[in-house]
Amino acid sequence: MSETSNSILLVGESGVGKTHFGAQLLRRLMQAPGALRMNGAATNLEAFEAALEQLDEGRAAGHTARSVSVDSVWPVIDANGCEADLVWPEYGGEQIKSMIENRRLTENWQKRIEVADAWLLLIRLQQTSVGDDIFTKPLADLRDLRIENHSVEPSDQARLVELLQMLIFTHRSTSKARHLPRFGVLLTCWDEAEFAANPSEAFEERLPLVSAFIRSHWKLPLIMGLSSLERPLSSVAGDEDYACMGPEHFGYVIKPDGTKDRDLTLPIHHMLTGDA
Repeated sequence: MSETSNSILLVGESGVGKTHFGAQLLRRLMQAPGALRMNGAATNLEAFEAALEQLDEGRAAGHTARSVSVDSVWPVIDANGCEADLVWPEYGGEQIKSMIENRRLTENWQKRIEVADAWLLLIRLQQTSVGDDIFTKPLADLRDLRIENHSVEPSDQARLVELLQMLIFTHRSTSKARHLPRFGVLLTCWDEAEFAANPSEAFEERLPLVSAFIRSHWKLPLIMGLSSLERPLSSVAGDEDYACMGPEHFGYVIKPDGTKDRDLTLPIHHMLTGDA
């Protein structure tokens, strides 16, 4: 990890848990020992303050408004004394959906793609639907399907691949870097599904087309599971354990080998050091 600004472009649609992860990660950096810790005063924390307050009371954070688009800078340091300024974006997930549907990037997003040192894609596997196509079902099975309507919508796999193509094209068109940024995938809300496989296997089984596309562009992408909250929280009724123990005692990641670790800073440390 070099002593410079390291910008991670966090990419995820609405409902994947970006805000909860950001708030929990920020709390870990400030209070809990891990692979990374805070090394100075962070800037532009307004977008996370409301989420932190909700979690302190054992309640789920509210939805990030579509208009929100803030880059927060967090100075961090690892156990070896290597320092970096982590640039963490917070934005409404609908912006990603709009980019895919309109096939157009705003100037702000073009800049983010150009300067990012790493891209981290957040996917909630349980939220994705796998369409009936030749990539997921044999042709013999497709012949027996009834056509309910004539409207055609891109599958979630096609939409994610198109999003990645937009990122790659924009980076190669605007960046002076010869190589693509480091890349990782976080499979969020891992506690909801209780996958038996490791993250890479679960990802390939559920979204084979997306997995194949990623591996065709990155030799060793980081793929980990993430449970920012460890349990479902209500936005109304507070969780007593959260309120008494503190949200920093909840949440975990699933490492590539399938083992669980409480250190939520691990994926970010991997992305910053280039170990992915």
